[in-house]
Amino acid sequence: MVRQLQPWYENIGKRQVKSPKIYLTDSGILHALLNIGNDHNLYGHPRVGASWEGFALNQLMQIVRPSQAYFWSTYTGAELDLFLLHKGRRLGVEFKFNESPKVTKSMHIALNDLKIDQLFVIYPGPYRYPADEKISVWPLKQLKDLSKQF
Repeated sequence: MVRQLQPWYENIGKRQVKSPKIYLTDSGILHALLNIGNDHNLYGHPRVGASWEGFALNQLMQIVRPSQAYFWSTYTGAELDLFLLHKGRRLGVEFKFNESPKVTKSMHIALNDLKIDQLFVIYPGPYRYPADEKISVWPLKQLKDLSKQF
């Protein structure tokens, strides 16, 4: 019902968040707690992105079953929704509730500071496409295909 992600931190010369992040794994319970009764209210709610992030993260964790999973954040605002150490690789995942997610400065900082091999952006749209040299955008509906990349 509750997933607790521990923070990843290493000596990179930046102040990093060291407190865990909590997700409700059941989005229905989250919506009830937020008094969101239908899709119309959900899409207009300021927490729709957080709700979608929790749902997508839970789906990915169930499919991939990574050996180690963390989130990463600095006090200057750089962050990564999910940092995975899996089969000797360093992988990053961002969840964006957006039809055309953009590569952000935060993604580049995470790639460089954490020495990430590949960063995946999960979004609700229908198409998979490369966004940058080490960044690719994947539809949530293709998580099973994405799991082969792990």
